[in-house]
Amino acid sequence: MLNEFKSFIAKGNVVDLAVGIIIGAAFTAIVNSLVADLINPIIGLVTGGIDFSNLFIDLSGTNPASLAAAKEAGAPVFAYGAFLTAVINFLIIAWVVFLLVKAVNRLKEATAKKEAAEAAAAPAGPTELDILMEIRDSLKK
Repeated sequence: MLNEFKSFIAKGNVVDLAVGIIIGAAFTAIVNSLVADLINPIIGLVTGGIDFSNLFIDLSGTNPASLAAAKEAGAPVFAYGAFLTAVINFLIIAWVVFLLVKAVNRLKEATAKKEAAEAAAAPAGPTELDILMEIRDSLKK
């Protein structure tokens, strides 16, 4: 069982997946910072200073001053601003992944075209049939 596990771990797909997860976690931190530090302030400026991450509906009726105060008091809140921030994060991540996949596909297409051009430009040697015909002709002599 241990050898089977080692062969499973040694497969390239598992290692690639692990690298992807690690890079994805780091990328998520960058996107969270992008949304919180750059995009939300711009959206807040456009919407008159609204901070999405602090938007909530108090379900307890105590009217806390902020989301942090409501959470500290243990009051039930509907924190839709955090959800909006998560949706913005998702859309940004999805857009960047789309751009990355598009760029990789273009690179693959360019590489495939280059290889096809090189294969077409390579001098064609004799085919197997040509060689067999030469051997036949030389044996007839």
